[in-house]
Amino acid sequence: MPNCTDEDMSALLYTFDRLSTDDLAAFESRIGYPFLQREILTRALTHKSYSHEAKNDALRDNETFEFLGDSVLGFVIGDLLFRRFPELDEGALSKMKAYLVSATSLAEKARAYGMGDVLFLGVGEEKSGGRKKDSLLANLFEAMLAAVYLDGGIEPVRGLIERMFTPDLEAIDEQNLLFQDYKTALQEMAQGSGMPLPEYSVVGEVGPDHDKRFIVEVKVGNLATRGEGSSKKEAQQQAAKHALRESSPGA
Repeated sequence: MPNCTDEDMSALLYTFDRLSTDDLAAFESRIGYPFLQREILTRALTHKSYSHEAKNDALRDNETFEFLGDSVLGFVIGDLLFRRFPELDEGALSKMKAYLVSATSLAEKARAYGMGDVLFLGVGEEKSGGRKKDSLLANLFEAMLAAVYLDGGIEPVRGLIERMFTPDLEAIDEQNLLFQDYKTALQEMAQGSGMPLPEYSVVGEVGPDHDKRFIVEVKVGNLATRGEGSSKKEAQQQAAKHALRESSPGA
């Protein structure tokens, strides 16, 4: 790789040895699935930056695993939603699915299970904070699901996805799908109550540039709430969500 020093190459080799011997079994325990073929898991955790820098033709990255994992995840989530909400139409189910499998959602899942800690990452990507990037973590999550599917079949991966997403599914209120677009719902609520339209403002930014989080405040009438997200739009939606909850009777 360009400008690869002996020290950089040593770092790559150390990462591979350390993760192979110390961390993979602990990771399997966290996700609740012991791999029969450890090489499948190793490939799922290998980012293209690592395989390119290692200059090892036998070391394959996880990009095609991402493709398969995306398909497996979409199928299982679609099936879970179809069975859980049999009365909803295609549009509502599609919005729910998009919400659940968004890059932000998958990155949060990856963080919760410490997937970034066991990622085989190139030196350059490591230095730029790759282990914390939403896009990279979301792709890693999909690759890991593909690995479980390839190693054990559909039932283990279905069980894993169901365990990971059950809290999200339970949080969805079948009778109140405002989470699909909280901003629109808050605006409609304000208009229906004769209140001024909601006003949004960015009140803070936290984190490094490659993993920045935005804090947005929304004011509507005498109510002011805040939300946080990886984008201003997401933070606005979260702020609107909190406002809706606080303005609803019994919330």
